Amino acid sequence: MLLFVGVQLAAAQDMPANYAAVLKDLGRQGDFKDGVLKVNIPRNDVNVVIDGVATPTPFGFGGWIALTKGAGGMEVMMGDLVLMESEVNPVMSAVLEQGLDVTALHNHFFHETPRIFYMHVHGHGTTAEITRRIKPALDLIGKAPAAASTGHADGTVTAGTLDTATLSATIGSPGEQTGQVYKITIGRPDIHLREMGAAINARMGLNTWAAFFGSNESAVVAGDVAMLESEVTPVLRALRAKGLEVVAIHHHMTGARPAVIFLHYWGKGPAVKLATGVRAAVDLLGKPQATH
Repeated sequence: MLLFVGVQLAAAQDMPANYAAVLKDLGRQGDFKDGVLKVNIPRNDVNVVIDGVATPTPFGFGGWIALTKGAGGMEVMMGDLVLMESEVNPVMSAVLEQGLDVTALHNHFFHETPRIFYMHVHGHGTTAEITRRIKPALDLIGKAPAAASTGHADGTVTAGTLDTATLSATIGSPGEQTGQVYKITIGRPDIHLREMGAAINARMGLNTWAAFFGSNESAVVAGDVAMLESEVTPVLRALRAKGLEVVAIHHHMTGARPAVIFLHYWGKGPAVKLATGVRAAVDLLGKPQATH
């Protein structure tokens, strides 16, 4: 996630020493903000074509793990690992063999080459314990057997720029630019989730987001909507009414109360039209829903 330089400096100064050690021991970059260490696990090694469009890594292929302090000196870890098809089971075994949990496995896209899957991981422990236990799985990413033998497709590289101010105004929330991708992330502070005394906030994965790539006239959008159970059907109706494709409905966390359901969507077309579809779904979140 791209942050202003001043924020980057403040985050670096305030990062606890044990979190800095996590980044060093994993050999990864990350940042500390809102009480959460976010460790970045981008798939820069994979070139993904979705429905004929060549998409950059920030569009939806940036895996991560996050840690936040819980009770009794224990950390809560949640993460979303971006995996090629051949990597799924080797990585899953490595997670499970270290006593960590796999809480979800799903897709974010249709029509993508190579096929990409997303694995949610979860665990408790000290920072040193979590680092030791998750490292074998992370070390397999990009290196699992046959990872390089998946299919390849040529895609159109979309040229042009996006009017990000209009996209932000349409959706009603500011975003961040990372390379050619403009991403808007919206938390769900109305959903009060805690685990071992730790707040599960947007940086721990409790968020709705929309990533835009392309030009004003010809763009693609991909995103995730975090919903309470009562919001699922209204959001589905809103997205489909605006022509956005729903590609997955699933959970990220097991045992969460209240239950939170996530859905992934995809669309192609004029950027503002896509943003209008996203806004229709966002407007339904946190509002009482009629029962049938």
